[in-house]
Amino acid sequence: MKYLVTSALPYANAPLHLGHVLEIVQTDVWVRHKNLTKDEALYFCASDTHGTPIMLKAKELNITAEELIDDLHKKHHQTFKSFNVKLANFHSTHSEENKELTAEIFLKALEKKYIHKKKISQLFDEKEQIFLSDRFVKGTCPSCGAEDQYGDACEKCGSTYDALDLIDPKSVLTNTVPVIKESEHYFFKLNELQTFLKTNIQHISRQTPIKAKLDEWLDKDLKDWDVSRDEPYFGFNIPGETTKYIYVWMDAPVGYLASIKNWSIKNKIDFEELINKENVKLVHFIGKDIVYFHLLFWPAMLKTFDVNNLDEVFVHGFLTIEGNKMSKSKGNFILADNALKYANPDYYRYYLCSKLNTDISDIDFALDDFIQKINSDLIGKFINIGSRTQNFLVKLNNSEIAAGNIKKSESFKPSYQEIIDLVDRKEYSKALKNIMVIADKINAYVSNQEPWNKAKNGEEDKCIDICSEALNVFKDLTILLQPFIPSIAEKIFKLLNTETLNYDDLSKDNLNKVQKFQPFISRLEKNDFDGILD
Repeated sequence: MKYLVTSALPYANAPLHLGHVLEIVQTDVWVRHKNLTKDEALYFCASDTHGTPIMLKAKELNITAEELIDDLHKKHHQTFKSFNVKLANFHSTHSEENKELTAEIFLKALEKKYIHKKKISQLFDEKEQIFLSDRFVKGTCPSCGAEDQYGDACEKCGSTYDALDLIDPKSVLTNTVPVIKESEHYFFKLNELQTFLKTNIQHISRQTPIKAKLDEWLDKDLKDWDVSRDEPYFGFNIPGETTKYIYVWMDAPVGYLASIKNWSIKNKIDFEELINKENVKLVHFIGKDIVYFHLLFWPAMLKTFDVNNLDEVFVHGFLTIEGNKMSKSKGNFILADNALKYANPDYYRYYLCSKLNTDISDIDFALDDFIQKINSDLIGKFINIGSRTQNFLVKLNNSEIAAGNIKKSESFKPSYQEIIDLVDRKEYSKALKNIMVIADKINAYVSNQEPWNKAKNGEEDKCIDICSEALNVFKDLTILLQPFIPSIAEKIFKLLNTETLNYDDLSKDNLNKVQKFQPFISRLEKNDFDGILD
């Protein structure tokens, strides 16, 4: 099976923060895991570049929108690389591929009579002389009464609505009360595809709370989806129009396909053939705030485009910092690039994944817990296996691992398979706990056998056998951990004098010589993190 995998496209108006990293790493781990099996997975992403916020941010900086998105595109791509994320392609929604694909989907929807025009009333900021997009009006949610909610969806209850339904709306741009003006818009008849969504969508999510939310939405008539915006707007013109633009939430998810198409062109692969193959599956990783768009709108768009291989949309919760919602103004905010000044990127990868599972609850980054987890798990348990055994073989056995010492490794075969299955189901926290249970057992084995005393008492062969047993399991754990900590795993493979290994190499007698163990990662200390909170 071939998997084309994406994470939500980062919006090109600000640098990435640690919440973005959570999703990016979660996606990268699953892709790397799949590539250790007989399957193949490729990770595609892009900058999300259209909409009023981009236009206004560029205006504020006195630069063009293109200059803004180009700058952020480069910065975002570098952040991906800095966190050891292996992308097949990082593209942009402001691209020819996206323009062509979006127009094609729009025209197909028109042809199939899924899109129609009607006049609507909109909120208009008289001071700024602009129709207010959903993200530039705030008010009280009409469904649950939560205050300070945007004009398209409530972060608290997850419901979607028209901005006109907001209670006590105010313009985010000028803090004035907007007036209502009339304009003609294009609408996608989502309800026309309700039967399709009911019968086909639920298999796309394996997560119970998401299925429950879908049931709730699909038990009611679905509202028509406004897919156009009035000028001024930064985006693609609607085919045949000069003052009407395609709403960013229509062209943004098409950016997934555009990135795949751009990669296909560069690699001389037929995009149309690739995207429609039976053994090719689309998988998306997203946050819980954009479920409606990805599990209703996006499948409807794919159906319109006659693409039928959407396999799964996997949803995660938000990242909180020290138990509270991230807030720059309150000093409870960590920029991704800033975090790297304080710790190894693989440390963040490991810690975030140690909290990730199939639940959609929020995940907390707590500094004390982060330090303790890294020091205990990666340093005290995992790396400790190699640091306390490897050099005995260098000193006593010409750096060679004694052949045939894989009894311990073989005994863990069922546990290894369970760990692989857990990662496949995206139960990362359980998988990492199970890996550390094995690390504990091997450390206990080494402590009980006391190879240092064997060497001191003239039982060098026994010392060599004990250390060889331990290092074979150390190799196995490195294989299992490499999707989570790829840079650290690569360094360990070099110390073990072997190439990067996959799951087929577990419990095999495939190590020969090792290098002298040299510490290459260090413990974390609390005072090293002064200033990490922005």
